[in-house]
Amino acid sequence: MKYTQLGRTGLKVSRLVLGTMNFGPQTNESDSHAIMDSALGAGLNFFDTANVYGWGENKGRTEAILGTWFAQGGGRRDKVVLATKMYGNMGADGEAWPNHDKLSAVNIRRAVDASLKRLQTDHIDLYQFHHVDRDTPFDEIWQAIDVLVQQGKILYAGSSNFSGYKIAQANEQAARRGSLGLVSEQCIYNLVERRAEMEVIPAAQEYGLGVIPWSPLHGGLLGGVIKKTTEGGRRASGRAADALADPATRAQLQAYEDLLDKHGLEPGEAALAWLLTRPGVTGPIVGPRTAEQLDSALRALELDLPEAVLTGLDEIFPGPGPSPEAFAW
Repeated sequence: MKYTQLGRTGLKVSRLVLGTMNFGPQTNESDSHAIMDSALGAGLNFFDTANVYGWGENKGRTEAILGTWFAQGGGRRDKVVLATKMYGNMGADGEAWPNHDKLSAVNIRRAVDASLKRLQTDHIDLYQFHHVDRDTPFDEIWQAIDVLVQQGKILYAGSSNFSGYKIAQANEQAARRGSLGLVSEQCIYNLVERRAEMEVIPAAQEYGLGVIPWSPLHGGLLGGVIKKTTEGGRRASGRAADALADPATRAQLQAYEDLLDKHGLEPGEAALAWLLTRPGVTGPIVGPRTAEQLDSALRALELDLPEAVLTGLDEIFPGPGPSPEAFAW
């Protein structure tokens, strides 16, 4: 396993992040535990979850599955850098009470205590804001976070789905308070969706945040979707079906799969390996439903993409470039 520092911190994390969103909704507890055991056995020490995972009436279920895994002992909790997120309302559908969501001080306090209970741990290593809260000032947010750090309930704070200017605003306010501020940003970033390169990633680099890309395969589109549907007999659905119905997108994906086939590379592994070459990226989040999917993701760490492949990928999926050049001229 390869490790790196999380942004400007001294915390060492694996270059792949185990995403747990499928634990509960698509992968049962026993299989989820087995996947976590395999990940830890391979040296993957960075686990990401969120309080709302489990969804619907089962919000919190995913954190609870991690909690029962930690409770088995064997050094599991000590070896894992645990990241979770808060923002969404945790009430049952139709029972969304005021002050039970977003980033008010009262909800931050409520949410962290509930997550600690489900996770069966006394602290969260990286506590992330799942979304921007435009109604709560950062001074209030950082006051609440500073209290949690002093209490030992969390160690670091991170953001998710923040714009570049919100990253700057958050950390400037933290600096005025003498607080550490955000140390990571979790954003959608992959070959298809590269808009983060305009301002989010430059802002993260400027302020010393580690970038943690989610949806590295863009909902499966970068995992060889055309080959799987034409040769494997699978039927595309959702985002994949919509994309393949568009001639331009289908041609782009076909060129992508042809390029990697020419070099003997598996599309999903190559897409992850590409992210590992990008400036500022700590490690992409992989969300395996099965042990086989975890094994495939781990193989991406061993890939050294040839220059011809990197050039070809840029030609097929050109990035927007940094701002203001991306939109000014």
